[in-house]
Amino acid sequence: MTITNSKKLLDSVNLPQDVRNLPVEKLPQLCDEVRQFLIESVAQTGGHFGSNLGVVELTVALHYVFDTPKDLLIWDVGHQAYPHKILTGRKDRMLTIRKKGGLSPFPKREESEYDPLGVGHSGTSISAATGMAIANRNKKNAPQVVAVIGDGALTGGMTFEAMNHAGDVEVDMLVVLNDNKMSISPNVGGMGKYLTRLISSPTYVRLRNKGRKILGRVPTIQKFARQTEAYTKGIIAPGTLFEELGFDYYGPIDGHDAQTLVEVLANLKKIRGPKILHVITTKGKGYALAEKDQFSLHAVKPFDPVTGKNNGQGKKVLTYTDVFADWISHAAEKDLKLHAITPAMGEGSGLVEFGKKFPKRFHDVGIAEQHAVTFAAGLACEGKKPVVAIYSSFLQRAYDQLIHDVALQNLDVLFAVDRAGIVGPDGATHAGSFDLSFLRVVPNLIIMAPVDESESYAMLEAGYKHGGPVVVRYPRGSSRRRYNSEKTESIEIGKAKIMREGKRVAILSFGTLATNAEKAAEKLNATLVNMRFVKPLDEALLKELAKKHQYFVTLEDNVVAGGAGSAINEFVLREGIGVNVKNLGLPDKFLGHGTREEVLAEAGLDEEGILNSITSFIV
Repeated sequence: MTITNSKKLLDSVNLPQDVRNLPVEKLPQLCDEVRQFLIESVAQTGGHFGSNLGVVELTVALHYVFDTPKDLLIWDVGHQAYPHKILTGRKDRMLTIRKKGGLSPFPKREESEYDPLGVGHSGTSISAATGMAIANRNKKNAPQVVAVIGDGALTGGMTFEAMNHAGDVEVDMLVVLNDNKMSISPNVGGMGKYLTRLISSPTYVRLRNKGRKILGRVPTIQKFARQTEAYTKGIIAPGTLFEELGFDYYGPIDGHDAQTLVEVLANLKKIRGPKILHVITTKGKGYALAEKDQFSLHAVKPFDPVTGKNNGQGKKVLTYTDVFADWISHAAEKDLKLHAITPAMGEGSGLVEFGKKFPKRFHDVGIAEQHAVTFAAGLACEGKKPVVAIYSSFLQRAYDQLIHDVALQNLDVLFAVDRAGIVGPDGATHAGSFDLSFLRVVPNLIIMAPVDESESYAMLEAGYKHGGPVVVRYPRGSSRRRYNSEKTESIEIGKAKIMREGKRVAILSFGTLATNAEKAAEKLNATLVNMRFVKPLDEALLKELAKKHQYFVTLEDNVVAGGAGSAINEFVLREGIGVNVKNLGLPDKFLGHGTREEVLAEAGLDEEGILNSITSFIV
């Protein structure tokens, strides 16, 4: 498959220098061509869509004004960096994005000199930009530092921590606030452009700075002037908060007017100190379906660009996330104390319908994982039953809160940990490769890993009834087994289940990889055990297995280091059990992107890899 080769300007644009060689009047045409290229390429590959369509003009303007890669351009999260990739030498590889061996779906340092920071999680750009600006502060011809951050990231505390620091040390950097949801009232149009051009012009800046120096000699007048300026700012633009943090605020301006963006950015490039430009954009801009449904078309599977319909659209496959959505709605109907919490992942975690049915018990706290966990602790302290729906890779950001605010106090909080293990096309930034390792060392915490969707439902039910902190971790996607919530068996805390009786070798599987081990178990006449619990282990069963088997082989969709297999090792050593143990899991490295099956095969965790590893171990 190829992308339509009917472009004119874009055909000759491969690097930002090619953009800068164009007359400014040609930029709108280039933006149109980049947007069409983006629509055609994402239609074939899938991936983040609406957010990329919304920053085309901004991306073109930034590369037009700033001397990238000498100047440092940092994208927050990075799901809006496809136009950036198109303009920085990766246009011809866009059809490989998210595929094994292809382009990363996010900015990546190893991929391009135009990506000064690898990203994938929200709220990191301003902190990194501050570090880069300070590191280059005393250099001759120091690079300009620009961070592009969305309004959604302003819900995370790390963003304000960074701004508080950057404003205090007065580093030379620009923050571009890409506001695509208009969470701050927009002030666009002719007057808005005029005011922004005025207050970003060198003449205005010189007058303002000169006035501040003069007023600085008279403390009482200076205080009055600052209060007056803050009051006036609140009237003409919503920038008072940023000014108080030490940033000069400019905007808001129309983020789809490339020529005005260039003019304003060129002015701001000349201004020293921390500054923020507020840009209003439309998510999905230029593709009517994405503009109309910004929620669903944030990220897409391959689709027909004419109709917008999913390619190969057929019967929907039930996923672990769907099972969680089913369970939590049923549980909430039975228990009025249940509250669902998510850090800005309502759709991804399966809580959309729950939010509609139980709006007063649904809490989307924004991109604020730390707050989400401690908020749950507060609810639990007052007798509520909080369920925190969170991705494995995002739970990493709230580790202290999980330990200090929940587990230490043995509070009744259920963590539904989605996207555990290998996630596939999103790659290392979103892989849940470490949760078993960092969770199992925490006292009071029960950790479950289901083998299939039905068991996932049963574990959520058992965990909810437990009365203390519980984690149920499950992968992205679906298993090979059928799901029926009415026929799920009850789960006894700490009890494993033998799936197949055999001899000599006992395969101890934690989670969904048991299905990949069935072939090896049959060929080797091995015992296959669905361990179910990483903590507590079914020690009674392990002791019985040790009497009849010479080898234990552990299997998990988690790094081997410190994971579930390590728990078996510790048990065997502590009890002085005479069995040989082999741990199979993810290697001690960051795995790249590809399909889940491809990445598991690379790690030796597909059917063939498991069989080969066990065969070589027991010979």
